[in-house]
Amino acid sequence: MSETDTTQTDRMEMSDLTPDYGLDYLGLDHLQNVWWNLSTPALYEHALRRYEGRLAHLGALVVSQGQHTGRAAKDKYVVEEDQTRDNIWWGKVNVPYSEEKYDGILERMRQHLRTKDVFVQDVWACADERYRLPVRVITRNAWQSIFVRNMFRRPPRTPDVIKNFVPTFTVLCCPDFHADPDLDDTRSGTFVALNLKRRLVLIGGTAYAGEMKKSIFTSLNYLLPDSDVLPMHCSANVSNSDPDDVAIFFGLSGTGKTTLSADPKRALIGDDEHGWSDEGVFNFEGGCYAKVINLSPEMEPEIYATTRRFGTVLENVAIDPALRRLDLDDAGLTENTRASYALPAIPNIVPDSKGGHPRNVIMLTCDAFGVLPPVAKLDSAQAMYHFISGYTAKVAGTEAGVTDPVATFSSCFGAPFMARHPAFYAKMLAERLEQHGASCWLVNTGWSGGPHGVGERMKISITRTLLNAVLDGSLEQAPMRVDSIFGFQVPEEVPEVPSDVLTPRNTWNDTKAFDAQAQKLAKLFNENFTQFQADVSKEVAAAGPKLG
Repeated sequence: MSETDTTQTDRMEMSDLTPDYGLDYLGLDHLQNVWWNLSTPALYEHALRRYEGRLAHLGALVVSQGQHTGRAAKDKYVVEEDQTRDNIWWGKVNVPYSEEKYDGILERMRQHLRTKDVFVQDVWACADERYRLPVRVITRNAWQSIFVRNMFRRPPRTPDVIKNFVPTFTVLCCPDFHADPDLDDTRSGTFVALNLKRRLVLIGGTAYAGEMKKSIFTSLNYLLPDSDVLPMHCSANVSNSDPDDVAIFFGLSGTGKTTLSADPKRALIGDDEHGWSDEGVFNFEGGCYAKVINLSPEMEPEIYATTRRFGTVLENVAIDPALRRLDLDDAGLTENTRASYALPAIPNIVPDSKGGHPRNVIMLTCDAFGVLPPVAKLDSAQAMYHFISGYTAKVAGTEAGVTDPVATFSSCFGAPFMARHPAFYAKMLAERLEQHGASCWLVNTGWSGGPHGVGERMKISITRTLLNAVLDGSLEQAPMRVDSIFGFQVPEEVPEVPSDVLTPRNTWNDTKAFDAQAQKLAKLFNENFTQFQADVSKEVAAAGPKLG
């Protein structure tokens, strides 16, 4: 550590809170400055001094991530060795990587970091102490260290705790280091490489901070089932008046997972990653990572308020360079603008981030085909089928003349993070649904009255009304019909919800067009599921939609 580059306060922090063993276990013994467990204000000072971001007018730190404004899903690798060879879901999601190539990248990262600065945060994953994972995250940027403080769980910053911190996992994030595809056998200069045996994650060629938290999530998806814990890509909340009324929300980006779980009548357990153990659900994280494009104070007041506070990191959000005012409607850099903030930034949270066993499991989809009903009840086989399918739909891109929606299937509503086969997790989910008597629902937050470009997006007020009926138990008593194509149960009437909305075919002006669209979507479901049929029971394989 260079004395000339430290303030008196920083020197006091480091002398009190620096673990004795340093980073020698990684071979990082020739660094310039190692900034250990700095507070958020101290990291702000470093970030601004290093021109890593801009200070917004109410205190948020606004950063731009450059080329990568989202996850590099095609650049994720998992080291194949004796412990993982027979347990990993190998393929496009988990690309096998050799130990030799991994060691080569690590050695060149060590050489790249010689005489450079790094920021270290020692944090925890998992709110349940029985499964707590000590994680050390080493970053090149100060703002990424703030992100880590926001997104993971912070141990008490006492000398005794910090000095005795022994990381079970280490993440080394070095955006300014790029792989050599010819030498390293990578697809590009970007890589997220997991060595689950050595408990070490290497990230290079990308500054997208979400890679750090998702690499640990992937690792937990691999480790926790061995402790009989189901890892889930979901949000979770609990009733303010009934601590036994827990709900979890599965859903891909854009389906409303974060928005719908932020309910003033219910306390937030967490918005993204959870485990389901023998005692109930618990959050893996200590913060939220919310999309903020077109965020408004009227529709999402709690999340909107986090963009106006010190400690929040805003990624790729437009900011006036003079007035430092934010423009959350500007997608000039990307649609995937994000806010990273610690859970206490939300007023109504569960302090210990733990809850009981869920009464209701909600699978969110945004159906841009305009076919699925706004809510449907699933039996056990259907729950496994839709969990493995992980369906949502996205509107077409900007290519001229392309207006049809595009179906997206992401197993377990988070395929890029699933280390094991989707049927493995689906079986664990079905066992818990049966054991604890939880109801499972499919909720469509997408289009009604026609596909995207013809119909309209489902009103959030209708979705909220239906969710309230799910959560208060009244929807269980509603008269139901069986959908002739998808086979699930659909309510025929719900107070304050127009009856035609509950039956999508009735909202289309051209019912023949609806029938053709429904058959098209059913075919897409069936084609996607062929890859899983050999790994599930006949009941689950038969739980999909029927053609004809």
